[in-house]
Amino acid sequence: MGVYLGIDTSNYTTSLSLVRDGRVELNLKKSVYVAENKRGVRQSDALFCHIKNLPILMEELGTVRELTAIGYSARPRDAEGSYMPCFLAGELMARGLASNRGVPVYAFSHQAGHVRAALYGSGGEHLKNEIFLAFHVSGGTTEMLLVKHRQIEKIGGTVDLTAGQAIDRIGVSLGLQFPCGAALEKLAEGQKAPKTCPCVRELSCNISGLENKAERMRAEGKSREEIAAYTIEFIRATVEKLTENAFERYGEMPVVYAGGVMSCSVIRKSLEKRFKGYFAAPEFSSDNACGTALLAQEAHTGADAKF
Repeated sequence: MGVYLGIDTSNYTTSLSLVRDGRVELNLKKSVYVAENKRGVRQSDALFCHIKNLPILMEELGTVRELTAIGYSARPRDAEGSYMPCFLAGELMARGLASNRGVPVYAFSHQAGHVRAALYGSGGEHLKNEIFLAFHVSGGTTEMLLVKHRQIEKIGGTVDLTAGQAIDRIGVSLGLQFPCGAALEKLAEGQKAPKTCPCVRELSCNISGLENKAERMRAEGKSREEIAAYTIEFIRATVEKLTENAFERYGEMPVVYAGGVMSCSVIRKSLEKRFKGYFAAPEFSSDNACGTALLAQEAHTGADAKF
């Protein structure tokens, strides 16, 4: 089937992946620099970091003489007007390299790559051409998707903050380094899950209230550990309620949970038990180029690679 290179330059991670004959051979990543006590970066700074990171990762990748085709993330999602400047770095690298090597190049959305990587990393490859529910929960996105035979339809999600934004804002306020997900989870270890009241209306949710609640808890003298546990439980309960509501509307079906926030072991264990959901290992849940490389292989070999 050949050798395929995937390139993804999301807001906070520069990623390269090499897929050989349908298997991920390399999954390389380098984080975008975020200054201490900051809650993110401007798009111009992210683009600059990707331009610096890409040559480093290409050197780590080494020479791939038998390269068959290249795939890259060109936009956040498959929707009209979906655009972020940071993806231009990956496009520049992909198109330039493809032209130099004389191989085809294919463009996909970052979201489609996330879904495809989650299928690969969770043992859900058999769902590729079926109907399933997917969650894309990350620093930039909290969306619920209905995937019908590789066609993605957004059916719900947040109407304000994303789950990842809330986690990072609260984490930074607790003295953690951005991105805060892993450190926040560690801080919450051993804490009993507190009672929360997620703000969910049908297939939509509000997450901004979580940040306000965390601020009130700090003012009340609650410990950092208690606040961390509350934050994780709020996100878990929100995703759980959205899944329940989606089942009520569309009927029960397989559920794939993708995105960096879904790397949290507490959330994963709960939703795996409750819905038998598909979760990928963290390296395939957080930002990566593996899904993009797999989609490039399917596009090049004639399989329907659209998500």
